[in-house]
Parts: sequence; structure tokens; C-alpha cells
Amino acid sequence: MTIGFIGLGIMGRPMVKNLIKAGYQLVVYDKFAGFDDLVALGACGASSNKEAASKSDVVITMLPNSPHVKEAVLGAGGIVEGISAGKIVVDMSSIAPAVSQEVGEALKAKGVAFLDAPVSGGEPKAIDGTLAIMVGGDQQTFDTVKPILEKMGSSVVLVGDIGAGNVTKLANQIVVALNIAAVSEAFVLAAKAGVEPAKVFDAIKGGLAGSTVMNAKVPMILGGNFKPGFRIELHIKDLQNALDTGHNLNVPLPLTANIMETLQSLKVDGLAASDHSAIVRYYEKLAGIEVRS
Repeated sequence: MTIGFIGLGIMGRPMVKNLIKAGYQLVVYDKFAGFDDLVALGACGASSNKEAASKSDVVITMLPNSPHVKEAVLGAGGIVEGISAGKIVVDMSSIAPAVSQEVGEALKAKGVAFLDAPVSGGEPKAIDGTLAIMVGGDQQTFDTVKPILEKMGSSVVLVGDIGAGNVTKLANQIVVALNIAAVSEAFVLAAKAGVEPAKVFDAIKGGLAGSTVMNAKVPMILGGNFKPGFRIELHIKDLQNALDTGHNLNVPLPLTANIMETLQSLKVDGLAASDHSAIVRYYEKLAGIEVRS
């Protein structure tokens, strides 16, 4: 089976490497990034989305946002022009659920199956192949591509029809952002009170307050390491999709709106490309203290 992979950024590149390592033949393409390193590992390079699709049985996209996915799939020289009936497209980008449904319908008209399969875990889990993958689509298509997805993730779950994967991702992103905010607020309080943040972390991480988010982000916060595993500007994008989806469904999202403004403030301060653990910087600025070990 040949897999076309479009989108070779901070997430897509390590995902491709894991698929190559698993023995799959890859055809890769990115409009903006080079891929000589992947060709050196055994992948074949393509000159367009259309060419990558024409040479593949399954096409995976991993792109920044809804407009990029629509362009890559439905635009001029896009996947839809190169793919044939009976093939499968899996979009692993985090985009608006309504756009997933639109793309799915367009591909269905050509006899092409579609899944939306966004991921959680950031660059570290993309590298080690332990992403959480939440999938929307039909059972038969899911069963066909599940072995592929399992080479990139440790959790692969079909959550509903097309669009459900991205609804689940939006829920995930709300929880993650608010968890980081709560951790940040709490550790700034501890630091201001003169209690060593590292000891607070050791004391509470095994209790009810403990979480995967805390375990991943507090060491970064304590070390002042905001090198992006998941950039603030991407979290802004995801939360905007969450707010838009909530408004369309008449679901108020007051906490999401609040953390969105926090992220926007950090963007204004020049931290858009920092890891979302830099949410702590917002609270540090308010309190006039830094949380460091």
C-alpha cells in the first residue's frame, strides 16, 4: 500500500518518518517545506497535491487550518484532481468540523472515502508515535486505515461520522488550554506566596489535580522552556474553531472565550510562536513574579 502524505511541518514530518519505519511506501509533498531528508529515508517526492494523490492508495493531509485543507484537497492541482474512485483521504489536520463535512461530501461525489482524524499530543508524541487520534467517518473505512494510524498513535478511536473527529479535537483543545491556565494560575500563586513551585508539583501531581497536561507542561514552566511542541498561535486557531462551532450550535463557551483572550494577549506580547505552556507568562505578568525552579 502506498501512502501519500501532504503537509510536512512540525507534526507531519515525524509522522512520515514513523510510517517509513513501519515499512510503508510514502509519496510526500509540501507546498512550502523541503523534503530531501524524507526522500533520503526512502520516500518518493511529488511536485503537487495532485501528483501525490495519483500515486497513492491512501492520502493523508496534515495542514494548519481549514483553508489549507480545502485548497490541498479541492483547489487547482488538488487531491481531488489526482485521486481515483475507491481510494481514501484521511485529513489529520485540526480544522472546523463543518469543513471536514464539506470536503467529505466533495470526495464522496467522486467515489473517494474520507475520514477526519485530528490528533493530540504535540511534537513529542508525533516523534515517538504515541499520538491520540480521534476519527470521524464510517466503520469500514476506519477499519481499512486503522493499521496505518496505529503506526502514528497509541490511541486510535472512531468517535462518530465525518466531522466528529474534529468536534472531539475541539473538546480536547478546550480542556488542554484551560488545564494549562489553571496550572499556571496555581503555580504563580504558590511562587508569590514563597512556596517552591517544584515542591508543589511533587506534592500534588499524584492526587486529583494531577494530569497528563500538568506532567508535560510544569517541567517546561519550571525550566523556563517555551520551545514549541504546540504553538500558541495554533491553539488560538483551534479555539477560534471551537468558538465558531459553539456559536453555530447555540452553545455558549464562556471559559473558552476567556482563555482565548489570554492567548491573544500573549500573541500581542510576541509569544505567538511559543509553546502553549507560555500561558504562565500571562499570569506571571499580572502577579509580577516568575515561576522557575
